[in-house]
Amino acid sequence: MIMPKMNGTEAHVQVAVRARPLNQREIDLKSPIIITIHGSQILVNKSQEKHNTPKTFSYDFCFDSMHLDNSNYASQEFIFNKLGLEIVKHAFEGYNACIFAYGQTGSGKSYTMMGTHNDRGIIPRLSQSMFDRIENELKQDINNHISIEAVDNEKLNDILSLKFSSTYRVEVSYFEIYNEKVRDLLNPNNNHYALKVRENKILGPYVDGLSQLVVTSYQEIETLLIEGNNYRTVASTNMNTESSRSHAVFTLKLTQTLSTEASETQSVKVSKISLVDLAGSERVSKSGIQIEQIRFREGCNINKSLSTLGLVISALATRQSYENNPKSIKKTFVPYRDSVLTWLLKDSLGGNSFTIMLATISPAYDNYEETLSTLRYADQAKKIVNHAIINEDEPGKVIRELRNEIDKLRKELADAKAEKSAEKLNAEINENEKLMQTITKDWQERIAETDKISKERHELLEKSGISVCSSGIGLEKDRLYLVNLNPDPALNELLVYYLKTKTSIGRPDASIKHDIELIGVGISPEHCIIEIRNQNQIFLIPLNKSKTYVNGQLIDNERQLRHGDRILLGCSHFFRLNSPGDKSKFY
Repeated sequence: MIMPKMNGTEAHVQVAVRARPLNQREIDLKSPIIITIHGSQILVNKSQEKHNTPKTFSYDFCFDSMHLDNSNYASQEFIFNKLGLEIVKHAFEGYNACIFAYGQTGSGKSYTMMGTHNDRGIIPRLSQSMFDRIENELKQDINNHISIEAVDNEKLNDILSLKFSSTYRVEVSYFEIYNEKVRDLLNPNNNHYALKVRENKILGPYVDGLSQLVVTSYQEIETLLIEGNNYRTVASTNMNTESSRSHAVFTLKLTQTLSTEASETQSVKVSKISLVDLAGSERVSKSGIQIEQIRFREGCNINKSLSTLGLVISALATRQSYENNPKSIKKTFVPYRDSVLTWLLKDSLGGNSFTIMLATISPAYDNYEETLSTLRYADQAKKIVNHAIINEDEPGKVIRELRNEIDKLRKELADAKAEKSAEKLNAEINENEKLMQTITKDWQERIAETDKISKERHELLEKSGISVCSSGIGLEKDRLYLVNLNPDPALNELLVYYLKTKTSIGRPDASIKHDIELIGVGISPEHCIIEIRNQNQIFLIPLNKSKTYVNGQLIDNERQLRHGDRILLGCSHFFRLNSPGDKSKFY
């Protein structure tokens, strides 16, 4: 929204690599560790033989998280302090910034970016840090105007009023790219169709119709992250059920209006922080993916976007080498538009942004090829040079430029002879006018829109029988409920379904309205019923021979449930039963 000043800062994309601990699968395989980290260097030694020469890579940051008891262990907090705090600093200076996590499926991308309730990742820590910084800035604003000497009440009131002349406004958006389609994770009205990606001459690439919600505290962001994660399209493969099958992009937009009553000028800075958790890509033969229509399409689209990202990184690195050679006149084409992901990351890669690539790797021999591929990918990214610029605005400048663009297009439309040209120009005019309406909304309108979307989101959850929680926050202690199970830390135990005396479960397109609505492979229109009988005895009754499992056993008749029982409905809906008064626990 804000036009950048021309005096920018050239900055290479910084690259960080994190090596996670061995997972249970690698331990069971007795797969040796092939990674050694020395400072900013990573050594990959495929063979344990002495004469073997390891491959060596150097990066801006190398994080060793392989052994928890290691004195150099890189914790979530340590990684945020190294990467996240710098991003927050750039944002308050008025720069755009980006962190994107890339790596093999199951290498720790989501854990590093999102984390868990007890061990938060970069996204929640950065959000908290931003609001801490705003609070400190406002306090400092007051302190700068209060002298050590005592002041009378009238003067103190004048000083305190200056605080409100500097304002900090934060808006967030959260979307996923799934099968090359963009899906809004915060607005239920946008969940059932793909949003369009467009590019404006003034504002660059953007998602048309994506909701930007007003937030006033970290707690509000935490709630939005939880609710947004409920909508994420997540599936599993034989290799790793933790893997997300979509790219997730969480964006923080910070608008700073800095002025005092004594000044006639007003400085406005708008910065955007993009935090991207990319989908992993595993080899089909290794993951056990069958040639099913949905999975096959998912794999192709994930590989398309990640391979295009690789081509973009390679092209930018090549372009930089040409620019460094004064004799070179060759121009390199950068295929940003070949995938939705790279189109939307255009500013972050080679554009107006401070950018960090966070590569996550497995240290196991079993994943040698994937690890080597990730490290080579990251090595290319080091060569990219961005041109970060402070985004400062003269009041109304962007609006004026958009209006001028609309007037220019209308003149071209009047001169257009061909029907196709007129159609294209009309579409451009409509897009610019829509952007104008979005930009010119006042703050109160934005707040009202946020409240409306929040209400609709909660209504949708309730309609499906869902109550949102975060590791038990807000639960009614005496109620019986099911909670979802997902090995992905960002998605585990987020969905709570309170049980009634008789709870029906099935598809939303069934002939009757169910208390809990599920969609997925193996879910029948009328799938099962859960009944609470005398003394809180709970029974699960499968219907129509639907796929229903309790603690791994397929059942075809009613089964009494105990506290802690694991339930699988269909092929992918896992739950745990919570029955607070039941002492006979399964685990």
